[in-house]
Amino acid sequence: MSSQHHYFPEINARTFNPMNDVAFKFIFGKEERKDITIAFLNAVLSPSLKHEIKDIVFQQTELAPENIEDKLTRLDVACTLDSGEQVDVEVQVMNYKNMQRRTLFYWAQMYLMSLKKGQDYRELKPAITINILAFELLPQVNPVSMYGIYNIETGDRLNDDLAIYFLEIPKFAKGPKKSVHEMTRMERWLAYFANQLSDQEREELAMSEAAIKEAMQAAQKFMNDTAERRSYINRQMAIMDYNSGIRSAREEGEKRGEKRGEKRGEKRGKCLVLRDLVTDGILPLSAAAQRAGMTEEAFRRETGL
Repeated sequence: MSSQHHYFPEINARTFNPMNDVAFKFIFGKEERKDITIAFLNAVLSPSLKHEIKDIVFQQTELAPENIEDKLTRLDVACTLDSGEQVDVEVQVMNYKNMQRRTLFYWAQMYLMSLKKGQDYRELKPAITINILAFELLPQVNPVSMYGIYNIETGDRLNDDLAIYFLEIPKFAKGPKKSVHEMTRMERWLAYFANQLSDQEREELAMSEAAIKEAMQAAQKFMNDTAERRSYINRQMAIMDYNSGIRSAREEGEKRGEKRGEKRGEKRGKCLVLRDLVTDGILPLSAAAQRAGMTEEAFRRETGL
């Protein structure tokens, strides 16, 4: 705990990371706080759904595969809207360079699981994935983008069953400066996740959106819980380890005139994140080693377990 205190001597409203997945699930994935989630989903989805979301039902975040050898899908926050659409909200702070395919895989699992054995294809439920990213991924300047299935020539949409949203927080953070009063509802949520406002602006943000105020209050409750705070710090340290691993490997590769440094750094960073999932009791060692593409013995050597 002393090393944690060294890296995180003070966690407050200014330094808190709303995109830490442990904190995000606490704030947005609990029945007692579903009004926060509903307000956020309305900000993102109302323009395309063309109706307000009144209620949601939280769903299991682990989608078990049909076959034991198939990949387990673990979502951050999953719910069904009162109008029937399924929604998966994911926060991703580390860029493993696989986001486009990963989000399609998650969407496909959710879409497939909506059809029960013996049901007709007409019973399939539209599936929506919202990815909140702490890195830039896509070519467009706009921090919010939606992808569906469209005819390349005419622009006609096949149906509404696939909708994948990307919220690229860094693009918003470096975009034109606006006052809280000038921001749209969507922009206020982007500002919440970016968390780069002054104390006064943060207070204005809380006053502008009741749900954001509730989210801030939930964050304070989260940080006052010793166990939750420890999990939060462990995840933040994993992020730091990952970024440090990439930087070190890139510098080493540059010194040697190689181009493989970043790839080695990503592998090392991924192993360190998986290590923390093992020590937190979230993943068994065998599953972590498999995800890393290693034997258990090699994984232990790589991570110091």
